[in-house]
Amino acid sequence: MSTRLLIISHDVVGARMAGPGIRAYHLARVLARHTPTTLAVPNAAEPALAEHGFAVAPYIRGDWSTLAAHVAAADVCLVACDTLNDFPQLAEHDLCLVIDGYDPLLAEWLALHPHLTPAELAPHWRDRMVHLTRQYLCGDFYLCASERQRDWWLGLLEASGRINPHTHHADPSLRSLIDLVPYGLDGAPPQRTQPMIKGVWEGIGAEDKVILWGGGLWPWLDPFTAIRAVGEIQRTRRDVRLVFPGSRHPNPVMATMQTHTPAAMALAEELGLLNRAVFFGEWIPYSSWDDVLLDSDVALTLHYDTLETRLAFRSRIFEYIRAGLPIVATEGDATSELVTRFGVGRAVGYEAVDEVAAALLALLATPKGEQAAAFAHARSQLTWARAAEPLVRFCQNPRRAPDRTGASAPGNPFYEPPPPADQAERVSLLAQIDQQAALIAAYERGLFMRAMRSVAGVRRRLFRG
Repeated sequence: MSTRLLIISHDVVGARMAGPGIRAYHLARVLARHTPTTLAVPNAAEPALAEHGFAVAPYIRGDWSTLAAHVAAADVCLVACDTLNDFPQLAEHDLCLVIDGYDPLLAEWLALHPHLTPAELAPHWRDRMVHLTRQYLCGDFYLCASERQRDWWLGLLEASGRINPHTHHADPSLRSLIDLVPYGLDGAPPQRTQPMIKGVWEGIGAEDKVILWGGGLWPWLDPFTAIRAVGEIQRTRRDVRLVFPGSRHPNPVMATMQTHTPAAMALAEELGLLNRAVFFGEWIPYSSWDDVLLDSDVALTLHYDTLETRLAFRSRIFEYIRAGLPIVATEGDATSELVTRFGVGRAVGYEAVDEVAAALLALLATPKGEQAAAFAHARSQLTWARAAEPLVRFCQNPRRAPDRTGASAPGNPFYEPPPPADQAERVSLLAQIDQQAALIAAYERGLFMRAMRSVAGVRRRLFRG
């Protein structure tokens, strides 16, 4: 009998989607070719989504009754982000649990709160660590998007006791514990149905050159360098327009998420560029995204030098490649390396206004046919079908992780449940964690391993209590 797969998307899937929702949607499409697949979504999905071979099941975040029947019917469950916090019951079910770790959650969370002091963040950080530790302990198979992300995850899994004699003996490469399932692109070329930007947006003519900033304006991204670069370009080319069509997240849960939108609009206004050379819009419907890509001439993705940059995987770059849209990208993340490796654009330095302006002008002056072969090669290598191969193999032969097999092996000592702890004991254990975290400072005195053993002992009792 075929493995029954349940994919639980924590982000909206429908007319307007951000990267996580797009990822869940396309993984469901690919996996449905191999095994019965249900995509659970936290919103009422459009009926058209069910036409791609998988079932769609709306659920309510935190309401187990809306998801329990689908979990009971599944052999493998793929979850991402904070799903285990919404539904801790998943860890108790007799199914194979796949954790999608392509999104560097802690790095993003820290970047989202630059306005808070460390003291204000500390209690929330502690909660985040408790929540994230659930993921590290409960997975049978982990996905990530790049080799550098995999190195990061291997460190996390080692710290959580998941790299142990059982997992290492089963597979010294540990690919059976964590492997790459990066982003992909749809094999179908984009199709134009109607103009979306040129000659449609007020202030943008049919013959203007459009620079597309395709994603959001999250705190770890750098729209300010983009705006200043366009200001420089305006001195020699008055036909260049920069558009930000996704200035507000489509997920209502993320409506309060901090973005650079107000400050970016203020800078464009200050430079005399707002609604003249720089334009902001709402989130474009996913069904219209092809028209946006085909109405653009160059794509732009810029970011700062942060931890998030080191671990990030910018999903929109794949849409640019699918459309044959030359890319200017800040160096330092895995996707800018793809731009350079496939020769589909230019990588630039951090906050390098002149360098960005020069790269944009050069790409605007390059005939589109000149890079056709490079884009065709990239498209052949970066499909969703290729990206999902490790997940397909796992679903064809699902297995519990060797340190999560219960009575058949001693298992992961971090995972063994301790005696039940009452609330008073949990409070006490949390206080001990705060005290023992200071032991990490003993690293410089050569006492690092003693500190980590002490912290791990308390974490083991708390998290499995």
